Amino acid sequence: MGKESASAVDPRPALLADFIRNLEQERRLSPHTASNYRRDIEALFELMPGTPIESVLPPAIRRAVSQLHARGLSGKTLARMLSAWRGFYGWLVRHRRFPLNPCTGVRAPKSPKQLPSALSPEAAMQLLEIAADGALETRDRAIFELFYSSGLRLAELVSLDVSAARQMTSEEEVTVTGKGGKTRRVPVGAKALAALAGWLKLRALVAKPGEHALFVSSRGTRISHRMVQLRLKRWATKSGVGSEVHPHVLRHSFATHLLQSAGDLRAVQEMLGHASIATTQIYTHLDFQHLSKIYDAAHPRAKRK
Repeated sequence: MGKESASAVDPRPALLADFIRNLEQERRLSPHTASNYRRDIEALFELMPGTPIESVLPPAIRRAVSQLHARGLSGKTLARMLSAWRGFYGWLVRHRRFPLNPCTGVRAPKSPKQLPSALSPEAAMQLLEIAADGALETRDRAIFELFYSSGLRLAELVSLDVSAARQMTSEEEVTVTGKGGKTRRVPVGAKALAALAGWLKLRALVAKPGEHALFVSSRGTRISHRMVQLRLKRWATKSGVGSEVHPHVLRHSFATHLLQSAGDLRAVQEMLGHASIATTQIYTHLDFQHLSKIYDAAHPRAKRK
């Protein structure tokens, strides 16, 4: 009985609900991002079931991080979770008069730095130039061409409406809403425009009447993130590129190939929608790897026995 009454007055769910509402309404985070915050904070609650939320101290946060690390979570994942916890407690300090933020100064263990994967230009062409058979494969080609042409994020592409197709056709660019509700205009290449035109001719055969989504599923409604991922994996296997291709690989490939050709880091930053150029600079490492391979293969004093 005592446990039931304690559970009934647990303030954590209500506080978490208020925080998530603030993320969605004030910071305009997407439902997907807000859901990630909720999941990460609920994980903290599960690690401290008997500790009042206002009594959590830095040593308890460090123990929680250690527990999760021992379960196999990477440093990158733990850093994301810590960021969610820190944001939650920061909000509690500002809006609920909590005494301190116990996550301040706590850091996640470091993970080996991994560069984003990218297709070679030849592999990208191999992926995109196989024949499309029927309406759904024509839709797929338009989706993948747009990823590679404009470096869109998966959420940005899925959220496009038919009105975006009119803008692409007339202006050869598309306006998308990225992270934090920020909008940007991105060029769209000729191959992507041609693939889009092919899809628009067939879209009415698939889309339900009144559906605004540019890309729809076989059920006629807006295509899901997961379906795009599955279709790309199937398409990549069919093309012979391999099954480990996902939408972000095409975004990485867009950035890497553009940087290799033009070398304009600021322009790539703007097209990717990165808030900080430091995020974009990782592609300079990819470019250097590419140049290093050419050097090792071609320079007579670089070859190793």
